[in-house]
Amino acid sequence: MSHLMNTYARLPVAFTRGEGVWLWDEQGKRYLDAVAGVAVNGLGHAHPKLAQAICEQAKTLIHTSNLYQIPKQEQLGTKLAQLAGMDKVFLCNSGAEANEAAIKLARLYGHNKGIDSPAIIVMEKSFHGRTMATLTATGNRKVQAGFEPLVSGFVRVPYNDIASIKLIAEHNQSVVAILVEPVQGEGGIQIPLPAYLQELRRICDSHGWLLMLDEVQTGIGRTGSMFAFQQTGIIPDVMALAKGLGSGVPIGACLAKGAAAEVFKPGNHGSTFGGNPLACAAALATLEAVEEQNLCQQAAEIGAFIRDGLSNQLAGTAGVVQIRGAGLMIGVELDRPCGDLVKLALAQGLIINVTADSVVRLLPPLVMKRDEAQQVVDMLAPLIKDFLAQK
Repeated sequence: MSHLMNTYARLPVAFTRGEGVWLWDEQGKRYLDAVAGVAVNGLGHAHPKLAQAICEQAKTLIHTSNLYQIPKQEQLGTKLAQLAGMDKVFLCNSGAEANEAAIKLARLYGHNKGIDSPAIIVMEKSFHGRTMATLTATGNRKVQAGFEPLVSGFVRVPYNDIASIKLIAEHNQSVVAILVEPVQGEGGIQIPLPAYLQELRRICDSHGWLLMLDEVQTGIGRTGSMFAFQQTGIIPDVMALAKGLGSGVPIGACLAKGAAAEVFKPGNHGSTFGGNPLACAAALATLEAVEEQNLCQQAAEIGAFIRDGLSNQLAGTAGVVQIRGAGLMIGVELDRPCGDLVKLALAQGLIINVTADSVVRLLPPLVMKRDEAQQVVDMLAPLIKDFLAQK
């Protein structure tokens, strides 16, 4: 009997080592990883630069506290601010904590403007984390069920629907911010209209609201640029990062620009482990590797290659609704629940994920090469065809 709490429906496999886009289990069976720890292992497994940075840091200093100066935290803050064109960075441990920081920042921003009950506009089918505030912001009833009472102060609208936000702006004077994913990941790899973020930027500017982007899954090269917003011509006021930032070492970040960057004062927020020397060393090594290996461009090219390959092999297949994505964030939507595909793929040595019940989600490491991408296509397309033919 396991003494671990029953919080995960775990698959019957335990991995013991990895290299690049490959993983091996306890029996020595090899698997092609097309999920990357749910968008975490952007550099793949056992990346030499990352391993060296972690080992060197662990031999000298793993953790102190945010009560003291942390030089690597200063280096990482400067690097992230330069890459994003933003001003200030708060470092934490996870995506949920990064979004929690954004939510607290927005509320304090509102109170500083004299708004007693500041509200944040959030989206249906979104996912922002599993703390009480972030699960309330999340637009998925399954995540919230059983944890009521939820946190107040959120106004929910459909994703990709500008008209509904304009309507709220006319009738709700308490709104202070919009929190939105540039691409919805857990919601089924939902790609908004090209001008969506630009419209949100204009609305926020005209009403004095903060535009807050949850780039926990889309950030660090995942969609073909360092951050997804860099493909839209806008800059957010606040941005949350995590997942690919530490390549498996837990770290999150909440970045802010302009007036938003000046909201937090000493004592407003904090983190025990956030931005410690080990996590910062991992993040700095990750960012250096992404730039040195030109992984943003590689993600864009390999992602398009996989989408084209799946589109060709699945063309005319009844039951395939749409193949969509941005960079190496790819969804294959079927016309029925397809969770069984995860185990079928695993049995054949391919690691995939299903989200929103009917969307096969691929989030391969950014280091994936073309021949490996071809193997993903050649393994997955027949699985989907067989699955649809039998159901």
